[in-house]
Amino acid sequence: MPPDKPAMESVPQLAPDEAAALAQRFGLKPDEYARALAILGRAPTLCELGIFSVMWSEHCSYKSSRVWLKTLPTKAPWVLVGPGENAGVIAIGDGLAAVFKMESHNHPSFIEPYSGAATGVGGILRDVFTMGARPIANLNALRFGDPALPITRRILDGVVRGIGGYGNCVGVPTVGGEVNFHPAYNGNPLVNAMTVGILKADRIFTAAATGVGNPVVYVGSKTGRDGIHGATMSSAEFDADSAEKRPTVQIGDPFAEKLLIEACLELMATEAIVAIQDMGAAGLTSSGVEMAGRGGMGVVLEMDAVPQREEGMSAYEMMLSESQERMLMVLKPGQEHVAEAIFHKWELDFAVIGHLTDTGMIEIRHRGMIEALIPLAPLESEAPLYHRPTEETPRQPELGPVADPVGILPALKTLVAAPDLCSRRWIWNQYDAQVGGQTAKRPGQADAAVVRVEGTKRALAMTTDCTPRYVLADPEAGAAQAVAEAWRNITATGALPLAITDNMNFGNPEKPRIMGQFAAACRGMAAACVALDFPVVSGNVSLYNETEGRPILPTPAIGGVGVLEDLAQAVGLSWPDGAALVLVGDTAGHLGQSLWLREIAGREAGPPPPVDLAAERRHGDFVRAQILAGTVLACHDVSDGGLLVALAEMAMAAEIGAQITACGDHGFWFGEDQARYILAVHNAPAIMLAAGPIPVSLLGYAGGTTLELAGLGAISVAELSAVHEATLPKLMEGY
Repeated sequence: MPPDKPAMESVPQLAPDEAAALAQRFGLKPDEYARALAILGRAPTLCELGIFSVMWSEHCSYKSSRVWLKTLPTKAPWVLVGPGENAGVIAIGDGLAAVFKMESHNHPSFIEPYSGAATGVGGILRDVFTMGARPIANLNALRFGDPALPITRRILDGVVRGIGGYGNCVGVPTVGGEVNFHPAYNGNPLVNAMTVGILKADRIFTAAATGVGNPVVYVGSKTGRDGIHGATMSSAEFDADSAEKRPTVQIGDPFAEKLLIEACLELMATEAIVAIQDMGAAGLTSSGVEMAGRGGMGVVLEMDAVPQREEGMSAYEMMLSESQERMLMVLKPGQEHVAEAIFHKWELDFAVIGHLTDTGMIEIRHRGMIEALIPLAPLESEAPLYHRPTEETPRQPELGPVADPVGILPALKTLVAAPDLCSRRWIWNQYDAQVGGQTAKRPGQADAAVVRVEGTKRALAMTTDCTPRYVLADPEAGAAQAVAEAWRNITATGALPLAITDNMNFGNPEKPRIMGQFAAACRGMAAACVALDFPVVSGNVSLYNETEGRPILPTPAIGGVGVLEDLAQAVGLSWPDGAALVLVGDTAGHLGQSLWLREIAGREAGPPPPVDLAAERRHGDFVRAQILAGTVLACHDVSDGGLLVALAEMAMAAEIGAQITACGDHGFWFGEDQARYILAVHNAPAIMLAAGPIPVSLLGYAGGTTLELAGLGAISVAELSAVHEATLPKLMEGY
């Protein structure tokens, strides 16, 4: 064990009035500050106060959400690592595992859209390769305000450029995602980033540090003053002065991240690493505290040894900096030279900045002084945990009859051009979906992205999903629907859904109405995950998504991952000429909270469509079995916009029309009933026979250049595609 330096003096404690004022400024409530004083048994230093404030922030401690997150199902035979580590891990066969997680960078992306989104991608990449996995795909879930507003267009432009700029440069394909618009996001966009990686199931790395005297090393880029108190900023509502918080937004370097990925994976191929953690929110503070705390150890960190890119940095600044592309490791004794050689080869900083102890304390030293000395166990065990009051969301009254104001085909043309349904090509063309050469189904080709596991015939299907307007109207049903839709989208490719990650984006949890939304959403997610054998293995909570008291729509974004044993069996949206088109599932014509109701009738009203989880399971298992049996040529789940929009999307993907013989009113065509799929097949009678009690009906046949509805006329697929493709480019002219 490295010898401790001779006893050093501690830096002066803060004066009581100054400490109390700073605690309030840093986001600690009076009772939380009192608890910190009790743990220390004295007044804090500035560095100690900073450590308590970020570790006990909502962003790092989940103090409002932990009680509800514990109700989510997290176990299954294929789950190797569940919530609590940097990312979740599931077995996918052949001794391989998939590692994945989703995280938010909402507040930074409002303040500085390009850097906020870019560093969100960088952070989630690090969470995945920290576990020992090579990242193979990025996805995202984005929400923006009213598209007519200039600020929405500015934020959209910056976020998309940031995601593309970082992901493209680091060499990981961006293969999928979702985008919604609503005025509720005007002052608070959502930028949720997801990464999926692959590793050998017996080579999983964790953050639990062990071994008294083992060296603690810093690798990656240098530390600067960017991002200080970023975690605190992400745990508060926005106000009129939020634009002044730019210094709390980090600056990313994707080329350094690429080097860091390769260097870390090279070192992981040796036996040198005991534990590893990325420096994400709260930087050195969270990584140091979490690594030592998880292993039941203590740690001494020497700030003089930290690589710095700015002069005169204090221990407080270094501990709270959220500079990007940095990792903290614990190495086996004597392995420093092995790690140093690798990181210097990749032109990255490497420094031994401390060692593990058996004291159970985190000790921060700087310039010959002790800047912080905090017991680690109570820093976690006595962290605030709130059972906040909840208020149930009132049930929406039934919609009742709604007249059709425009007609079926005019409504279809309007809907496929609407911001929430129009082509995202303007967005995904800025992303490199093919880098790495393993992407089999890229954006626009299938309900979920499909990426080959290199060197095998196996593939992963992945998606992100949520319908926030449903969650606002009924948080429990809406959250269940989000899980079910992710499950459906994976199933529609032929893959077996295995697990989810989540990003829980909500408003101020101190308001019972918001906390009620969160609690109900957890209930809905839990029910869906159990019914669909689709456990939660990782996730993130982003609260206080409000601006001047106006909350976002509650948005529990779901990221799902599934596996295909044989990539050759995967199907997409594009139907072949002559195929029979069948509908799996019942159609009741539910128009409550539908896009038809909002975009055509000008209303946001009624309950969302009911979610029958047993039917979801039956119908999805049947569809997947048919795909794997080779009887399905194309598949698309029915979701936003209803049945006719789903048919139009398949027609536009194929550039082939269809003659639809089924008949119905506007509820039939645009209702958003759940648990439904459209299949393109060779033999419709055989599918119907195989379905047994599962409802399956013939819709018509693919062919021609128009989408023709019996008794209602026809519209050319080219005309639909033209309006579908025009919306975002026209909206973003000049950007």
